Amino acid sequence: MAEYRDRVRPEWIDYNGHLSEPYYVLVFGDATTALMDIVGLGPGYRERTGASLYTVEAHVRYLREVGADAELEVTTSVLSVGAKKVRLCHEMRVGGELVATEELLCLHVSGGRATPFPAEIATALETHLAPVPDYAGRAIA
Repeated sequence: MAEYRDRVRPEWIDYNGHLSEPYYVLVFGDATTALMDIVGLGPGYRERTGASLYTVEAHVRYLREVGADAELEVTTSVLSVGAKKVRLCHEMRVGGELVATEELLCLHVSGGRATPFPAEIATALETHLAPVPDYAGRAIA
């Protein structure tokens, strides 16, 4: 499991006095980038190979309001790794309380096409495998 931390900035607060929707996704995106750096998909990899992760599907759950200046803790788990795709789960907490989740399906893309992960990247992703949480895979109802 990878970890990422951030703090809510004043400009992220909406007219209701809480963290605005797009900033949850921004923080989750930064958490994805942090995982990419850990597993070898960082800037150097992109420069060498021209390949990167592309998000093709996302599901965000907003569970609790988040106030100004809150310290955000995001844990990222890998739910599955395929030849060309990876399924991720982010959980955002404030003071230990779960406030939001995001489930992602990402493709390894090079030259505009999905391509297989190099073996060492797939292995690095697999070191972050975790059980699939009960909320994962749900549709909006």
